[in-house]
Amino acid sequence: MANTTSANLKLTVQQTGENSGTWGQITNTNLLILEQAIGGYAAVSAASGATLTFSNGAVSNGKNQILKLTGSISGNVNVVIPASITKTYIVENATVGAHTVTFKTSSGTGITWSATDKGKKILYSDGTNIEEGITSIASTITSGVTTTSIHATNLTVTNDTNVSGITISDNVTAANNITTTAGNVVDQKGEIRTVPRLDKSASYTLTLADHGKFIRTDSNIILPVGVFTNSDAGKSISIFNNHASSSISITRTSGVVMYWVQTGADADRTLNSRGLATILCVGNNTFVITGGQLS
Repeated sequence: MANTTSANLKLTVQQTGENSGTWGQITNTNLLILEQAIGGYAAVSAASGATLTFSNGAVSNGKNQILKLTGSISGNVNVVIPASITKTYIVENATVGAHTVTFKTSSGTGITWSATDKGKKILYSDGTNIEEGITSIASTITSGVTTTSIHATNLTVTNDTNVSGITISDNVTAANNITTTAGNVVDQKGEIRTVPRLDKSASYTLTLADHGKFIRTDSNIILPVGVFTNSDAGKSISIFNNHASSSISITRTSGVVMYWVQTGADADRTLNSRGLATILCVGNNTFVITGGQLS
């Protein structure tokens, strides 16, 4: 009976009585392939994409356990293995260039590094698609961790954690302090201890995007109806009249209620020169306003 080939690593499966005088070499090659699969390393150029090989009865780059993808890429590229293979990989995207890299099977889907992600992933092929073996580090860190980066969807920290780079795509929960000894803590509006400034030199209608900012202006401010709803309660905007001598008006559109903290009256307001007012949404189209140089 003739030799056959294994499905995944393409080992030579020797039959009884076959390969007289050559079985030793065939066995040695099989052992080298197993060594590749267990701990083999290969740097693979992905400059123009790459198709990994799985030659029958021979060592091949696709059989390595660890792959380092290299090269300068000028566009999005794919690194492809045969669809019939089931195997695990540790893959590092060490390419140069702000483009995506996708590790996939020839006929299925894969896992993609974003244009800015030059990290490592644990992957496996299920014979159809490439899947990510670890999609996140444990969602809860209960003891001290020191690392250069954490990428997580949700992260809960209950003890000291020192990270030089952290990416969280959803929530972070901390049982104790979050401390930074260098740099700033920022959100989508900027550094959280600084109120972002928005400069205006003409009449301006407030928007939801102004929440958390202060507007420096010498012109009138309009508070629109139908923009701030019940779900926006708690959002605030500050207005600074930067004009050296003239006042500006803060005007409600029809359907907007704006109570002055000093009297409780609902009316348009005047902010005098160098005055500062803060408007707080307390409900659907409902606000309170307070400040200095306000009447």
